[in-house]
Amino acid sequence: APPECPFCGEAAGQELEEHVRDRHEHLLGALGAGNGEQLYECPMCSLTCTNIQILEEHVDLHLEEHNFSEAGNIRDLELAQQLQTEEDKWQRSEEEKREREEFKKLQRQYGLDNSGGYKQQFLKSMEREVDRGKMQPFEYHKRKADMMECLAFGIDDGKTKTSGVIQALCKYYQNENKDVRRVWLSAGVDHFQSSLGDRGWGCGYRNFQMLLSSLLQNSLYSDCLKDTTLIPSIPKIQSMIEDAWREGFDPHGASHFNNRLHGSKAWIGACEIYSLLTSLRMKCQIIDFHRPTGPMGTHPRLFEWVLNYYSTDTEGGAKVVCTSKPPIYLQHQGHSRTVVGIEEKKNKSLCLLLFDPGCASQEMQKLLKQNSDGTNLKLLRKSVGSLKEKQYQIVAVDGVLSLEEKAARCRASQVLTSEKIP
Repeated sequence: APPECPFCGEAAGQELEEHVRDRHEHLLGALGAGNGEQLYECPMCSLTCTNIQILEEHVDLHLEEHNFSEAGNIRDLELAQQLQTEEDKWQRSEEEKREREEFKKLQRQYGLDNSGGYKQQFLKSMEREVDRGKMQPFEYHKRKADMMECLAFGIDDGKTKTSGVIQALCKYYQNENKDVRRVWLSAGVDHFQSSLGDRGWGCGYRNFQMLLSSLLQNSLYSDCLKDTTLIPSIPKIQSMIEDAWREGFDPHGASHFNNRLHGSKAWIGACEIYSLLTSLRMKCQIIDFHRPTGPMGTHPRLFEWVLNYYSTDTEGGAKVVCTSKPPIYLQHQGHSRTVVGIEEKKNKSLCLLLFDPGCASQEMQKLLKQNSDGTNLKLLRKSVGSLKEKQYQIVAVDGVLSLEEKAARCRASQVLTSEKIP
């Protein structure tokens, strides 16, 4: 058989050498290697070279290519790390910015942004009313003078007060025969509406005024309140709370406000009301309904507690029970109201009667008029299904403290925790 070409496998016959030179000249080195020449194989790609110098140049090319690729990878890694570092830095900056904005928002919300207090807000609100043509300049100057006089004496101007509602309710329930089985009412309470000076933040102070208006009419507390014969203004109440802090009540809460309320729009809650009342030698307690106790996020245990508060020490089965009990301060996130009574329906369901500082005086005055169908009572009535906040706190007054008991409660308030209803 004719010899075959070792490169392409064709039968080349006698012209094998010529065939190789014509067609496979670039591989003659390999042919020569087959004739005893030294072969050099690339350790990286297995290419065979017949010259050591060519092999070295070939391997150098491999190394240069590898180094270039490796350097490129390093640059890519460095770039990725740099980009990630910049991204992390930007995210931290944005997070810090959001935190600062949220903190400022909370400061504004809770009146701790040094934007002024009752007096400043009252004046700015009246100036806006004048600009809008809703208030005449002469009325502005008159109301400003009245406000400055009341603030100087530390008393409320009484312009948002509605008196006589409890008495009107007592008369209404005497004649109501539809669905109320029994009703318990607080001792007389005046309603105070939030005004131009405290709208948006003054509910806690207004509810304290309501509670105090009842206590001032009760001879049991006359000795404790001998220095407080008139309802104090909101700035005065702020100073009274600061005085309680200086006595040592609730240092943790005081630190939250930097020990300062006067001249601010700071919101207050159950702890501040407790501290103030206790400093006045009022025997009171905080009850914390820290989670719902009924279906659909309701708080039936809260209603049961209020019923027990009003019905204890009451005798007989009268339909309308006008108790000597003070009203109850009711707090939840963002707002507070005053409990002035409770209804028991003929179907045994319970309904709280609440005074809300956000309710306009004009609406409250409608309750003073006899209304046979009770439609105006919608302002006050709150059923179990209508109170669905996650948590509620109440402050209830029930007696007077001796000086020794007051001192003991002051010490205890330094680690104050409210009683929780399971």
